[in-house]
Parts: sequence; C-alpha cells; structure tokens
Amino acid sequence: MEERKGEETATRERYGNLIDRKRPISRVHPPQPLSVRAAMFAPFAALSGYGDAVEEQARLTEQERELMEDERARLNGILSMLQDRIESRPLVRVRYFVPDAKKSGGSYCKKEGRLRRIDALRRVLVFEGGTRIPLSLVADIEYNTEGS
Repeated sequence: MEERKGEETATRERYGNLIDRKRPISRVHPPQPLSVRAAMFAPFAALSGYGDAVEEQARLTEQERELMEDERARLNGILSMLQDRIESRPLVRVRYFVPDAKKSGGSYCKKEGRLRRIDALRRVLVFEGGTRIPLSLVADIEYNTEGS
C-alpha cells in the first residue's frame, strides 16, 4: 500500500502540470459527436470474406460414384418397366447426385414422387410438380410394383 502511494506521488511530481489541465477545445475544429468517435474504435474485419472462405472450405462434398455395368443394366430395366406403366403415374424414389456449384464433388439427394414422364430425348425424369432429374445423375430408383 505504501509502495503504491509512492508511485502516485512520483507520477504526480512528474506529470502534475498535465494531470490537472482541462481538455483543450479547438476553435477551428468542432468536437465530434460521440457516435462518430465510437465508430472510429469499432471492430472491423481486416480480411473481409476470410470467414466465409474458411466456412466454404470446411463444407464437405462427396465424389460422384460411377455406376457399374450391372447397376446400369438394373436401372435401364427399371426405367423400361416404368415407361410401360407411365400412364398410372407410378410412385418412385430416386437417389441422384447433385453437383456442387462452388467446389468439386456434390451430394446425393432423394426425391420421392409420382413420375409424370421419362423424356428420352432430353434424358430426364419428369415428376408431377415439374421436378426434373437428369438420367445421367440417377444413382438408384426404387419402385414398388404393388403401390401404384
């Protein structure tokens, strides 16, 4: 405690002429409003976009798996059977690959719904509601023969 008082006394002796002075007010420059002064000390992102880039890099994607010949033959058989029953709007569940727009790879998604048509010219499955899935991205099709 005694040591601290000695420090305060030494500081007052050294800077006494400044400690008790009032803050100078300029005649040329008016004082800034507190909101402007506060903005000067607000935090900022020195590397704008860095956080987004780190988040994007951390996001995981899968690589599209190429189908084997027997898997392709199975899908072609299912598509042929569905084409024969397309008038009944069969209920199907399709697993397909969606390429990622920002980086290599993508993810597998599932779509369940009534199949409206198989567009052989454009090579897409068209569902009720308008969803279109390119046949080149289809990984699997499940079809319940009893449910439609």
